[in-house]
Amino acid sequence: MIAKEDPIISEEEAAQYDRQIRLWGLDAQKRLRGSRVLLVGLGGLGAEVAKNLILAGVKGLTLLDHEQVSQESCRAQFLVPVTAQGENRAQASLERAQYLNPMVEVLAQSERAEDQPDDFFLQFDAVCLTCCSRDLMVRVDQLCSKHNIKVFCGDVYGYYGYMFSDLGQDYNYVEEKPKMLKPSGDSNDGPKAKKAKVDPNETTMVKKTASFCSLKEALEVDWTTEKAKAGIKRTPVDYFLLHVLLKFRTDKGRDPDPQSSAEDGQLLRQIRDDVLESMGLNSELLSDDFVSYCFSEMAPVCAVVGGVLGQEVVKALSQRDAPHKNIFFFDGRKGNGVVDYFGPQ
Repeated sequence: MIAKEDPIISEEEAAQYDRQIRLWGLDAQKRLRGSRVLLVGLGGLGAEVAKNLILAGVKGLTLLDHEQVSQESCRAQFLVPVTAQGENRAQASLERAQYLNPMVEVLAQSERAEDQPDDFFLQFDAVCLTCCSRDLMVRVDQLCSKHNIKVFCGDVYGYYGYMFSDLGQDYNYVEEKPKMLKPSGDSNDGPKAKKAKVDPNETTMVKKTASFCSLKEALEVDWTTEKAKAGIKRTPVDYFLLHVLLKFRTDKGRDPDPQSSAEDGQLLRQIRDDVLESMGLNSELLSDDFVSYCFSEMAPVCAVVGGVLGQEVVKALSQRDAPHKNIFFFDGRKGNGVVDYFGPQ
């Protein structure tokens, strides 16, 4: 992470971000305005995240993607024109992304993220990885955690989506809480008067610290321990689905393709059996019908997961409000999401 000067909010920026400054304060907006973010992967989810970060007012956003625009990617990716098929996705997204907020410096690069040297990732305050392999996400997370750079990962597979965050061992933030009024010592109203009361008209900022684990630790939970076995029923099945989909991406170098749904569906079930067996778990934990709902990026799911992911990046950079710790799962079939912690306790 590069050293930063204390950012100054101009009058024009104060007018542009007036509502946000009223919401989370000038100091939080200054921290956000002084931050540079790398966004890898400009699929449907990446477009949502880019939009949210640009509108929030980061200092700079670098879009990195080596893939080309296809008919499939246009369905959920609103930053690329329909006439841009065959062009690089990052470059094709640049014009519309920059138009969202001219005050943010938006750059586009068309290289492969895997080919970037370590120093490349150290230029940023936060790195957000989408459409990436497990190996790349683990590599970047381990690298950035050593340099106090915040890391986020996320993907959308059909109706399913997730986001992961690693904000470091000692992440400090502030949270707004209702102000507690101390009871008066000379009250004659009995025991109830001695209890602290909440003043609905006043709030106070409370400093807090949270500790996060690495992505590698979050994905390598030992499910053979008695404690882990006891918690299986409370564990979102999406966690195991994530393992299956990441293994598919590693083995095939792509995500499940609607054009080969029968073949890919069969392979997904086989990977499901292998992955759960390697964890010491029964394959029935993830029912066969999961293969019907994990093809392509669904635009509504991208909007939800991208909104949450963008929100978490903004919260982390501004150091305002409690972060999600450490994985958020969304199931578009049920229309609900859940946050759960995976890793060392």
